[in-house]
Amino acid sequence: MYDLSANDSLKEKLTILSDAAKYDVACTSSGVSRGGKEGYLGNSVAAGVCHAFSADGRCISLLKILMTNHCIYDCKYCKNRVSNDVERALFTPEEICTLTIEFYKRNYIEGLFLSSGVYRNPDYTMEKICETLRLLRTKYKFNGYIHVKAIPGASEELLYSAGLLADRISINMELPTEQSLSKLAPNKTMKNIIEPMNRISGTIAGHRVAIGKSARMERCGINKHLVNSIFGPEAGRIEGSSNQPFLYPAERNDALLRRPFAPAGQSTQMIIGASNETDLELIRTTQALYQSFDLKRVFYSAYIPINDDDILPGKDTPVPLLREHRLYQADWLLRYYGFGAEEILTKDNPFLDYRVDPKCSWALNHLDIFPVEINRAPVEMLLRVPGIGPTSVKRIISARRYGNVNFEMLKRMHVVLKRAQYFITCNGKMLNHTPIEQRFIMGQLTDLEHREVYQIEDSLNTGRQMSLFSDYNLEMA
Repeated sequence: MYDLSANDSLKEKLTILSDAAKYDVACTSSGVSRGGKEGYLGNSVAAGVCHAFSADGRCISLLKILMTNHCIYDCKYCKNRVSNDVERALFTPEEICTLTIEFYKRNYIEGLFLSSGVYRNPDYTMEKICETLRLLRTKYKFNGYIHVKAIPGASEELLYSAGLLADRISINMELPTEQSLSKLAPNKTMKNIIEPMNRISGTIAGHRVAIGKSARMERCGINKHLVNSIFGPEAGRIEGSSNQPFLYPAERNDALLRRPFAPAGQSTQMIIGASNETDLELIRTTQALYQSFDLKRVFYSAYIPINDDDILPGKDTPVPLLREHRLYQADWLLRYYGFGAEEILTKDNPFLDYRVDPKCSWALNHLDIFPVEINRAPVEMLLRVPGIGPTSVKRIISARRYGNVNFEMLKRMHVVLKRAQYFITCNGKMLNHTPIEQRFIMGQLTDLEHREVYQIEDSLNTGRQMSLFSDYNLEMA
């Protein structure tokens, strides 16, 4: 077996480039360092290992690294910008393959997350990334999960090759508006980001149709009117003719062409707190991204003040972790609960209420339609009740076929009655005699959630990653 400890140069590169990759959000990072232990299977190594969820629900470990932190761009918010004096390193394709295979053999990881700074130019960087992936898939016969960050501005053929070699492909949008992008990332344009996202989504749709699946991935209905207003009329839709896939000759002799194209979908990332957009602008952009490009995920990255610049928040500015968390919850409502951006927030109220989650906030602003009768409410209304998720709704609808549902049954269905009790009745009765009054319910919900809010704020000091599931009892659809 290859001795990684004997290669000091490779270890140094791994230390530099795994640390540099921590700002690329595309999974749930554990932040732990746990070595091997007799009688136990597997290891969790902090340097470069993160966690993601596979299609069958398993939590898998990924080697998370940059190919290089050399970069020709000067993005104001980025630690690796060309004007920063930081230690630089560059992996060769063979070195990345060595790390991936040797870590896999040691049961540290089950896959690879590969990103990179822009070295020389976008095409050169993307070519080296594709070379790495091709070596892994062909020479080393690696069949594990690979998530690759594509480089905006690279040629269509290179992006197409990356989609054939990787399971998921993503292009970082970075900032939600053209204005912020030109201000903080002067070397990037919205056009260079949107056009390849458009092509990738069209190619994914074409491959899905070719194997008999629906062109679009699973999504709740999302309003469509935002797409043109945010990205302009050139932004394509899966259903529209403007969303063209990558096209290459079918006779090209390449066995990789028989692979599915990015079967785990496409994602992107936006930085939160580096610019002055409202939460409404952020979730409107998120909604338009889902609708226009059928993204699997939009990730939010709370800005960490690491650079001195007059147009950036000062280094003493707190990291907006709670805002990031509320945006993820709002994103969940867009994807799985059928909410629209304009329902969650309005122009008169453009920021999320940090005291309670967005679903509770919406319900408190619409008390005129509550409480709803659990035995008669339609699916769409049940999904909007705080404390009731998609899985619970399925159980409620199934149970209603055989008789009336009561509070004891809801508890067994894992409905969060601490929240739901203020918004529902069972057989015409509430769980407790409580007034349907905004101030009273807000006080009760705030008392329930203050511990979780403190946990999020404390995580800034402890480094603990909050979980949508374990910390907030949310259900996976």
